[in-house]
Amino acid sequence: MLNNVILIGRLVREPELRYTPNGIAVTKFTLACDRPKSSNRPKKETDFIDCVAWRQQAEFTSNYGEKGRLLGVEGRLEVRSWAAQDGTKRRSYEVQTWRVQFLDKKRTDGSNGQHADPMEPPGDLSEADDPFVQA
Repeated sequence: MLNNVILIGRLVREPELRYTPNGIAVTKFTLACDRPKSSNRPKKETDFIDCVAWRQQAEFTSNYGEKGRLLGVEGRLEVRSWAAQDGTKRRSYEVQTWRVQFLDKKRTDGSNGQHADPMEPPGDLSEADDPFVQA
């Protein structure tokens, strides 16, 4: 069996660093990942995927993560189920990361890594620099 997720997307907001009662660092963050355009879906669509990093990865992501930064994430999909107070069944999906990598350079122009459109690459990157764009 295989449960392996690889994502590339931009941080929707600043990561949230917390610590468990045992002192283990945990960071929650959301990635905005674009779906590829196709003939039956001509408009760009974006998925917002919740992710969780633990321990040193959590501190790393929190320390260097800023809204709009481009991240590569590897992990596994975890589904949690519960019953709400009204008795309905609920589910949440999140990626438990084992690797987080920043794929862009931290902005030093005072903009704190925030771009006018967080779904577009920063001005210092071009499609020619993107290894995932096929010519």
